[in-house]
Amino acid sequence: MGLRAGDIAHLCLDDIDWEQAWIHVSGKGKRQTRLPLTQEVGDAIAAYLQDGRSPCLTPTLFVRDRAPFHPLRSHSAVSMIVTRAMRRAGVRCPGRGAAHIFRHSAATSMLRQGTSLQEISVILRHRSIQTTEIYAKVDVASLRTIAQPWPEVEPC
Repeated sequence: MGLRAGDIAHLCLDDIDWEQAWIHVSGKGKRQTRLPLTQEVGDAIAAYLQDGRSPCLTPTLFVRDRAPFHPLRSHSAVSMIVTRAMRRAGVRCPGRGAAHIFRHSAATSMLRQGTSLQEISVILRHRSIQTTEIYAKVDVASLRTIAQPWPEVEPC
């Protein structure tokens, strides 16, 4: 969904509207946004709530997996979880902000599937399309397979 690590750390159970399939996010600058809850994401959250979330009374969706079971404190906690998971998977991760790579990956994937930069900008909640251009990397290898050769031009 291209959420920021801070968005994930601060999600609450009440932020999920299961009936209407929406997630309410309070992002950067506390701007409120409503994003669609896809089947895949809904299933993953439901599985986490049933089998992965430690029993606790906090309204925050994601909590520590070891006692004391309190909410994740910040975006850094989310990045640490991602860093550990990437290491276990044998994936080399950036020095810092490992969770942020998923925002870039989401943008690149959407671009590959034909989503416009404007639409990606809305989903990632960027104020500027120039920011989205940084995130949505063009797949140069795929472009090479479809690029047409430049026609020869006769000199004047």
